[in-house]
Amino acid sequence: MSRRILAADDSAAMREILLATLSEAGYLVTIACDGQDALRHALSQTFDLVLTDQHMPVMDGLTLIQSLRQMEAYDAVPILVLTTEFGESFKTAAREAGASGWLLKPLDPQTLTEVVSELVLHEGA
Repeated sequence: MSRRILAADDSAAMREILLATLSEAGYLVTIACDGQDALRHALSQTFDLVLTDQHMPVMDGLTLIQSLRQMEAYDAVPILVLTTEFGESFKTAAREAGASGWLLKPLDPQTLTEVVSELVLHEGA
């Protein structure tokens, strides 16, 4: 059974990269254009992993994570933040919001696939 991934990013190019990379790796990927769109998808179905950009209009990534963590279905689902921020204050804020970790942009497709696989396998164990 294929694992389901929800990926939210306001950049069309990044959404295409995430969809192509993760679909090629065998995942079922649902794309969202912002946090509010992602939350709508999360309310209608359950995902095995969530990827979210930090800086998005309507609802940013940390707000999305906080909203997801309030839902029983997402209290233990891995959530990764995709960001260009690497400072300790951001890492602290991401952890406090409930992020499982983060990946720095620009994303390396191989690293993305490896990290996602590790999290999904760990979650499925």
